[in-house]
Amino acid sequence: MKVIHLSDIHLGPPGMTSCGLDPYDRLARAFGHIAEHHRDAALVVISGDLTEYAEREAYARLQQALTMLPMPVRLMVGNHDDRDVFFKVFRDHPRDAEGYVNHSADFREGRFIFCDTVEKGRDDGSFGPDRLRWLTAQLEGCDRAFLFFHHNPLHTGDPSADSDSLRDADQGPLRDLLKANAAKVAHLFFGHVHASLCGTMGGIAFSGVPSTMMQRIPNLSPAARTAIGPLDPSYRVVLIRGDDVVIHQIPFAYDGELDWFANA
Repeated sequence: MKVIHLSDIHLGPPGMTSCGLDPYDRLARAFGHIAEHHRDAALVVISGDLTEYAEREAYARLQQALTMLPMPVRLMVGNHDDRDVFFKVFRDHPRDAEGYVNHSADFREGRFIFCDTVEKGRDDGSFGPDRLRWLTAQLEGCDRAFLFFHHNPLHTGDPSADSDSLRDADQGPLRDLLKANAAKVAHLFFGHVHASLCGTMGGIAFSGVPSTMMQRIPNLSPAARTAIGPLDPSYRVVLIRGDDVVIHQIPFAYDGELDWFANA
């Protein structure tokens, strides 16, 4: 099974740029690259910060851009998004009984669970008792799970980034739930940090995907600021083969020369 993971696309209305970059152009290039090279993907996941300022027009532009892709897409919200505005455009998008953009999809390889970590008006993430109950039920109903978040659900060691992670009060209960289900949780995915990350959380493998816009350069000293700039963007290709999960990072916007070689 092949899954494409993007995050933090930060769309705005026509003409909006950030750090000299056009977010729609970046997204269109990513989608074009995916459509050309990965038409066999079963799913595309965009894990939040769909927009920069949550304008209805920005969501409408995303809706139009999605027509470039030949495969199903699952959308998630981030701290730059607004659920109410999102649902005005994506009226039929699944949500849970509490109105969160929590949803899941079952495949032969397992259940893909998309977790809404947004708290309106805050940049850090939330996953309180109501959302935890929803996730508990999702995990109880499957034998294997792949979990997607917007916010990083653990501290990464970058003090500036970690100030906007999932809040500390919610990290502990989530960690306890994940450890209790470690035998069935195959991988954790998230965005938000605008950086390439990998590691384990409670023994469960995780990966953080870069943005299609600006990238963060981690500052691992005790500092309140982290550098961010228009470094090359990328998306991830996730290959699930039996018990194995292999993740490739694809730098879709590189225009330089390449050497092509083949194994003898």
